[in-house]
Amino acid sequence: MLDHVGFQCTDLAASAAFYDAVLAPLGARRLADFRVAIGYGTGDHADFWIGVLSEGDGFRESHIAFSASGRAAVDAFFAAATRAGAEVLHEPKLHPEYHEHYYGAFVRDPDGNNVEAVSHRPE
Repeated sequence: MLDHVGFQCTDLAASAAFYDAVLAPLGARRLADFRVAIGYGTGDHADFWIGVLSEGDGFRESHIAFSASGRAAVDAFFAAATRAGAEVLHEPKLHPEYHEHYYGAFVRDPDGNNVEAVSHRPE
């Protein structure tokens, strides 16, 4: 249903370094860099964008969950995020309150957004 999603960032360079690090274990990479907006994806289409804060007042937390190929990828995302200095919201674990195979890790990005990697695969 979604073609792409984007977040505005107060410090684009810091956010780009964070997303470069945490998206690599999930198989995503920078596909576009327009200096005011950077796009990431796993193929040839950028479906996640970060850009310079240009509109609106005040912080409004957003949540995004990136799909991981398995639990090891969730763990690698979490390790990359903590190495990048991210605040830990929830360490990697099963979340049976969502469903029996929901394995996710939650951190804050440099702007305070709730960023998750999740695998729905039984392992």
